[in-house]
Amino acid sequence: MTGFDPTQFQTVPHGHAFEDFEPGRTFEHHWGRTLNEGDNSLFTTATLAYNPLYFNAEYARANGHPNTVVNPFLVLCTVVGLSVEDLSEAGGPFLGIDELTFHRPVYPGDTLTACSEVISTRESASQPTFGIVTWHTEGFNQHGELVSAPTLRGGGAGNDDGRKPISHGGAARSPVDRAPLRDGRGPSPCQRAR
Repeated sequence: MTGFDPTQFQTVPHGHAFEDFEPGRTFEHHWGRTLNEGDNSLFTTATLAYNPLYFNAEYARANGHPNTVVNPFLVLCTVVGLSVEDLSEAGGPFLGIDELTFHRPVYPGDTLTACSEVISTRESASQPTFGIVTWHTEGFNQHGELVSAPTLRGGGAGNDDGRKPISHGGAARSPVDRAPLRDGRGPSPCQRAR
């Protein structure tokens, strides 16, 4: 029997480089994720988010909900997580989240899907081997209803072939590089794609 040789393991590159992103391009992220009561309880407890809407069914019902409400930050983490394979798997710094909106509550048993649109791209002024991309990601429940909409921004350094890998994030944008987002009139490109 021979030992394992990690140098013989063939890697498969994933994700996209800076040059792959053009404003207006959309990504319909596959998989989806059903959130259950256990996910919600664990996340809520681990993050010390002691809002009784997230863990007390009677309190939630007394306040107009059919069941406990899924912690909105678990919804955010799930929606952003669904986008990783298409947007940021190639790596790079996470630059933050901007303009986050939670549109409606999510309940245990709801299945989330996500879609992202490239809002803007630019070369980094301070790091010439970096590119910065801003995405608007929308999360939907199983009924196609918009539940969350973060705007994410990230950057990445160049690799051996000269292409810049990208991560996602969303730093506060300056007025100079601020791309217009949804104006509330009509469906977004992600909603039109559904």
